[in-house]
Amino acid sequence: MTDRKARIDQLYSAARERVLLLDGSWGVMFQRMELEEEDYRDSRFSKEKYPVDMKGNHDILCLTKPKCVAELHDAYFAAGADISETNTFSATTIVQADYDLDRQSVIDINLEGARLARASADQWTKKEPQKPRFAAGSIGPLNKMLSMSSDVNAPGAREVTFDQVYQTYREQIKALNQGGVHLYLIETVTDTLNCKAAVKAIIDLEAEGLDKLPIWISGTITDRSGRTLSGQTVEAFWYSVRHAKPFAVGFNCALGADLMRQHIAAVSRVADTLVGAYPNAGLPNEMGEYDQSPQELASHVGKWAQDGIVNFLGGCCGTTPDHVREISKAVEGLPPRNPVPGKDTLRLAGLEPFELGS
Repeated sequence: MTDRKARIDQLYSAARERVLLLDGSWGVMFQRMELEEEDYRDSRFSKEKYPVDMKGNHDILCLTKPKCVAELHDAYFAAGADISETNTFSATTIVQADYDLDRQSVIDINLEGARLARASADQWTKKEPQKPRFAAGSIGPLNKMLSMSSDVNAPGAREVTFDQVYQTYREQIKALNQGGVHLYLIETVTDTLNCKAAVKAIIDLEAEGLDKLPIWISGTITDRSGRTLSGQTVEAFWYSVRHAKPFAVGFNCALGADLMRQHIAAVSRVADTLVGAYPNAGLPNEMGEYDQSPQELASHVGKWAQDGIVNFLGGCCGTTPDHVREISKAVEGLPPRNPVPGKDTLRLAGLEPFELGS
């Protein structure tokens, strides 16, 4: 895709010039649409063939309600987003097994999700050529982990193997690429070993001739401990994935902007690539909802841009086009962060980082 290569070149160029904006939450926007069970099913996923309830399986809407998905891409681009994610956060065979979805349906979700995001990005780029738009292939976490036991009484117990995780990501990544995305976003990484399986799938597919795309890796710090769910510190996480030579690295979800700042600052100090962040709209209240206003979130992350610690900003749980619009105002005219120079040192990581100087 010659036009895709040109657009990717524009992505690199734009990232050197300004802070770029990612979109916001998808779940909260679908909830506002008040969709019912039949909206998720359509004729393809009849109750007889798929007896499990589908409501809440937002990824399947790429096939059953594509207009709703396209409307959200357009809404985020209209609000000022440079990048919009595919609606494929949970579109892997391992996660979709909870809904008894067959392999081909999962592949089709990724293909159509990519095509919808790409079509919207192309339309907005044609409308506003001075501000090209980009489609990011969303590669979310699994509901099964490689680094942690599935049985507290058996430390070695796992519900999946590395090969199974690799295969489910391989199928998703191939479909996203074929659907036309401009970059991959391996996001909300709770288990770094799962992430490594996705990275290996990308590298292997590229070696087999699939178009090479930029990779953005976004972990998540699960609580005030400052560690991922699999136990790594920010710096250890970076050392564990830097071999992928990602276009960008950073964190999203789990925390609000006030609690995430220190972790974004930490990765900004060590990463020799671009840094991205998209926090939740605060922490969930007693009803599980997010109350932070667009202005409040923008005031937090706008300071990150002012302090030069980010290249990308966006929103995760609870955020809307209004949040993205306010962030756009807060970062307008601010320069992007300059990556730190690479160091010729041996850097290793388990749960903690280790560095041996040359």
